[in-house]
Amino acid sequence: MPQPGVGTLLLRSSGTPRRIIRASIGHDLCYTCGGDGPAVRTRSSSLKKLTFKLVKIGISLGILAFLVVQAQKNDVFEELQQRPRHWGLLAAACGVCFVAVAITLVRWYWLVRALDLPFRLQEALRLGFLSYLFNLAPMGIVGGDVLKAVMLARRQAGRRAEAVATVVMDRLIGLYVLFLVASAAILLTGLWQSDVRSVQITCRVALWLTAAGTVLVAVLLLPGISGGRLTELCGRLPYVGPALKRLIEAVRMYRLRLPTLALSAAVTVAVHSLFALGIYLIARGLFDRVQPLATHFVIVPLSMATGVLPIFIGPFELVLNLLYASIPLPNAPPGLDHILAGQGFVVALGYRIATVLIAAVGVCYYLGSRQEVAEVMHEAEAAQP
Repeated sequence: MPQPGVGTLLLRSSGTPRRIIRASIGHDLCYTCGGDGPAVRTRSSSLKKLTFKLVKIGISLGILAFLVVQAQKNDVFEELQQRPRHWGLLAAACGVCFVAVAITLVRWYWLVRALDLPFRLQEALRLGFLSYLFNLAPMGIVGGDVLKAVMLARRQAGRRAEAVATVVMDRLIGLYVLFLVASAAILLTGLWQSDVRSVQITCRVALWLTAAGTVLVAVLLLPGISGGRLTELCGRLPYVGPALKRLIEAVRMYRLRLPTLALSAAVTVAVHSLFALGIYLIARGLFDRVQPLATHFVIVPLSMATGVLPIFIGPFELVLNLLYASIPLPNAPPGLDHILAGQGFVVALGYRIATVLIAAVGVCYYLGSRQEVAEVMHEAEAAQP
């Protein structure tokens, strides 16, 4: 699962002034190229970089420590040790999650080719698995999406803005469809009418966010919105203006590629469905009493949506654990209608182990590209604000 980050990336092209690409939305991105004039290279102090990194690590460790303590209080680890694991289901879960990750890389390849950029599927897999590795275990302060954007842009002389826009659009589609899948499951299961107040509020907020996202996507695809003076006006809005402007510029490049966007959104439904299925299989492989598959189509997307936060581990586990224990089991007798507190956290840890196994592919690619990756990391970290 991709992880967040914010940064400014310094790129060089032969015969042209240096350019700055800035990442500033959600999961490491939005990016845009600067003008043709001399770029201002922003350097932050080592203390600022170290503090930012330590704060993220501290928050992650704090969340995980809290969840471990809660799980121990409810004897969930003791129960896990006493019962046998279904290794066949756990292996199947890893396979399902691997297929989901592979589909996301093919989706990005389609988005790159839609802008007529020269790119091979093999290269998409290489950069994609490297990005997955860096999102899972950030090396320094460079996130996976930043790394992927820079490495692609280096191969697209004169068309770096288009290269970076592919990463923006890939992330935008993934996040939007994440809420679509969750909203569809919420409506089908009726969880938005749950008797549990916290579950009801969470589901209704997700429905409202999905509706707002749908309106935003529709508006951004309008020609009058995605270009010209109105884009500049949006860029002047306080706080969100610069990020919104860069998002609009990325969408503008795909306004005439609607079939590609529709196909990408369709396969993304399959991606999030596979992740929900994979985590359900992990739960079934570890415990006897688990939330039904339909409920996982609500819990998993809502938990993964926390990936927009600039913390590489912790929020996903926290939300999955809370929702897992809060949503009542259907058709269960009173007193047995809730999952043991802490079980969701254990399931989340199982998913993390699966992602580590998938990231092993990225390690292989990294070993073959260490020099190139080191150069990109050096340029990106040197340009961090």
